[in-house]
Amino acid sequence: MPQQPEDGAGPAAEGSAPKVTALKEGQVVDYISGDAIKETEKEKVRQRIARGLVHEHGIDPGDMQRDFSVTISEEGAKRKRSKKADIAIFESGAPHTTANLRRVVICKQEPKRGKNVVKLREPDQARKDLEELQELMGNEDRPQCADGMWTDGVDFFFLKKVFGDFGADFEDRSDWEVADGTLGSRTVASHQRLRQADPEMLKIAFRRCHNYIHGNEGMPKDAAFWQFLYLLFAKMYDERVSHGSVHGRFRTGLKEMFDENGRAAISKRVKELFEDVKSEYKDVFKPTDEITLSDRALAFIVSELAPYDLIGTDVDAKGIAYQELVGTNLRGDRGQYFTPRGAVNLMVEMLDPKEDETVLDPTCGTGGFLQATLKHLHHTWKKEAGTLGFPDEKEERERYGDKLKSYAEKHLFGSDFDPFLVRATTMAIMTLAQTTGNVFHMDSLAFPRGHLAGVEAAKEKIPLDKPTVDVLLTNPPFGADIPVSDESVLGSFRNGIARSWGRNKETGEVEASTTSMPSSMAPEQLFIQRAIEWVKPGGRIGIVLPNGILSNPGPTDEAIRRYILRNCWVLASVELPVETFIVDANVNILTTLLFLKRKTRQEIQNHDLGTEKTYPVFMAVAEKVGFDRRGNDLYKREPNGEIVVETEVVMERLRIRGKEVTRPLTRSKKVIDNDLPVIAEKYREFRAKYPVPGVDPRTAGSAGTGAGA
Repeated sequence: MPQQPEDGAGPAAEGSAPKVTALKEGQVVDYISGDAIKETEKEKVRQRIARGLVHEHGIDPGDMQRDFSVTISEEGAKRKRSKKADIAIFESGAPHTTANLRRVVICKQEPKRGKNVVKLREPDQARKDLEELQELMGNEDRPQCADGMWTDGVDFFFLKKVFGDFGADFEDRSDWEVADGTLGSRTVASHQRLRQADPEMLKIAFRRCHNYIHGNEGMPKDAAFWQFLYLLFAKMYDERVSHGSVHGRFRTGLKEMFDENGRAAISKRVKELFEDVKSEYKDVFKPTDEITLSDRALAFIVSELAPYDLIGTDVDAKGIAYQELVGTNLRGDRGQYFTPRGAVNLMVEMLDPKEDETVLDPTCGTGGFLQATLKHLHHTWKKEAGTLGFPDEKEERERYGDKLKSYAEKHLFGSDFDPFLVRATTMAIMTLAQTTGNVFHMDSLAFPRGHLAGVEAAKEKIPLDKPTVDVLLTNPPFGADIPVSDESVLGSFRNGIARSWGRNKETGEVEASTTSMPSSMAPEQLFIQRAIEWVKPGGRIGIVLPNGILSNPGPTDEAIRRYILRNCWVLASVELPVETFIVDANVNILTTLLFLKRKTRQEIQNHDLGTEKTYPVFMAVAEKVGFDRRGNDLYKREPNGEIVVETEVVMERLRIRGKEVTRPLTRSKKVIDNDLPVIAEKYREFRAKYPVPGVDPRTAGSAGTGAGA
């Protein structure tokens, strides 16, 4: 935005139409001004911060300006020079003049990362950078400019200017207070309140906490991850028992984290809080679990998380931040390929679980499908209320929170063989739904047998012999390098897929051998049968499979396809490009999302008798999933190569002149080139024209169970 004159008005009204319609290579739409600007490394940081100031602090974009010049007087000299604030924040609704300047931000480009995590600095280690910020904030010449921030996207430093008998002093703070009303000229009367998180800023906060432990405490990444999760759980628990008050135990005073005694006090409070957490959630935590961080590290993490109202923060924001952190720390070597978020969302959208339907992921990993189900239900309720796109009011947050908690306790189930992933998923559900849910530590292929701790509870809640599951979503482990060879497991599948298949020499038809059985099977093959067995007749399945099962000409793969067609209606097939799993799992494999509906016994008999009617199947091939093989965002382009830009109107809740208001913010943004949302919409259109085949379990009741060979 051009420099505003000292007596000029603020920027144009927020609702005005954006000027940008397309972007050249290397450009981005400025969040503050709406202009097309060059996307430098520094600019990426500035854009994140500007968005965070709007979403988290409720600052009106009209009260912000980029590159605002202030006059700096050289100490002991008559000479003056100008210096620019990367982001300047003014008195709400006032002209953009130095007299109305209230807060300033300095942004630097993010430091380059090597193989190791970037070590975070303390304020004492960044005095040169903070001196630059002090200079910009001024002393007696700019008394009304009370707050400053310096950031490079990794380090965040905050200063508060206070006046005493000897002039201005600059105090280190862990964050900006959220001002309730107008900032005064020399003092700030601030009513501190928890704030809802912006997705990008929450991701940064989570990453900073983890990196501080890993980089400053000398802990391995996985140990650092669990220490962070302990504290995240303690934060959520504290919000619940203190009803979102800033006076709970998970907090820092204004100066506590910068003082040795203050850090010790924070540590004492939070460790006592964690003991209460362990007592409350005995199924999640062991008596031996403990917070082993230094007082300094503990104080840093509390200062990062304490300002957030995590219970009140949007489900999407928490899910994105949590899943990214978990995915980078718990990827395993046993075929645990974490499903990309876009594919997860597509599968949940297409199967459309209802609030009275039971959902199961038998290979839940870090809980992506379960989290997406909660998000889907939240969006569904908002659509029905006509408020989708609007932030939740306090009453809505409480009501939807109660509904999500009730759903997670009654209808949301997951299981995994890896105990660490079970804990991670449990914590994820707690983060989103305020309950630990139902996540079982067990081998889903060995179920209902097995020695692991979750088997008995799972037999009661999600039995295999009398299925209660309406929707099953899963991305099973792939690969011949992790075969299932235990006969106690394979024996359960001998009546279906786990046979030796060959071709009749005379007819060429696939048939099972009567003299031999395979000594091992790939796990994804067995999971197809297990998924079908686990849902009710009429239940729906979404499963990620390697393309070979659906296209290879070999007798085993053909037998599996015949098994699927006999026992299920095929609802849809969506082929994904290789980029999908390269980025998230470093696996170069082509996959397909297969959507099925389990047949009733009568429908299976109709298939066997050849009386089954033909039906249409939705098929799609996704060529783009929003990112390239390196994980870089992929944008739609005009024929001349310019990036396509669209206008986005988002309803934001801002705090203007001490009052909370909801109003539309119009922004231009680059359009991600992603076929998956389009496929979801086309599937809805397809189903409007062609109803789901087979009996509707909601109206017909169960017509028999049993998946056969």
